[in-house]
Amino acid sequence: MLNSGLKYFLEVAQAGSLSAASATLHVAISAISRQISRLEQEVGAPLFDRASRGMSLTPAGHVLLAHARRTALESEATLNAIASLHGSPGNLIRVSCAQGLSNDVIPTAIAHFRKRYPDTRFFMWVGSAKTATDRVMEGESDIAVTFSVEPEPGIAVRHAIQSSVMAVMAKGHPLAGRKAVSMAEIEQYPLALTDKGSITRKMFDHSRGMAGVFVEPAVTTNYAGSLQAMVRESDSILLAGYVSMADRLARMDLVAVPLTDAEMHFRSVQIQVMTGRQLPERMEAFIDMVTEALNNIERREAALDQD
Repeated sequence: MLNSGLKYFLEVAQAGSLSAASATLHVAISAISRQISRLEQEVGAPLFDRASRGMSLTPAGHVLLAHARRTALESEATLNAIASLHGSPGNLIRVSCAQGLSNDVIPTAIAHFRKRYPDTRFFMWVGSAKTATDRVMEGESDIAVTFSVEPEPGIAVRHAIQSSVMAVMAKGHPLAGRKAVSMAEIEQYPLALTDKGSITRKMFDHSRGMAGVFVEPAVTTNYAGSLQAMVRESDSILLAGYVSMADRLARMDLVAVPLTDAEMHFRSVQIQVMTGRQLPERMEAFIDMVTEALNNIERREAALDQD
């Protein structure tokens, strides 16, 4: 359990000032300030840079913040485990995931997991790939299943598979029968792309920037799922990973064609947790299930390439 010093430190770090932390904790500012000073004496270094507009963490403060977050999460998991012994609700797993993985992969894994462990509760957050990662770093999610192109500090990757970007189109599209297509070829058709906050869009923009080509998408959205029906009903092309579309291609009369451009292959799907955090057995079991699901999709994609 967190002692008062760490509890107050964690709140000040999150709130950005003593007064904001005081309002949340319902504790006098002077009491919080004393605890912070005591912590600084214990660690032998200042934890905050103090300014008129608030308090920001020093390098030592960032190190202690990571420790405090891990301690708080492990304390919460311990209390949940004890509560479950007495029949109280417990075994909550908080999962954050990128939009493409919220279509089928994670909901299916949750459904199968609850058949095995029916007392498990889930909170699933869906959004951008980067924010899914940030939620784990900040202790708001226990596990992130998301796309990534580079290492993130404070994040341990428990499993990863490559997730190249592919061209998704209707079965009757002129390019649908090709073994592979280039970016130059798909640019001859209307493109339906996610917005600039998505990793797929960043990879696309980087690719076209390297080629010195500007492409204006026909449709842009912050929700990739809405593009699938449009692509099915037109000659437009959607960029997505096979992992996002594997269970939807046949259902929606779509095909996924690999791209030949090397820069569209530098992406992975990762299962991420907070570095150094000891997870409860139930969360480890869920990670194992998602790992198996991702490996199955990877094998299906490999078989697709061999056809």
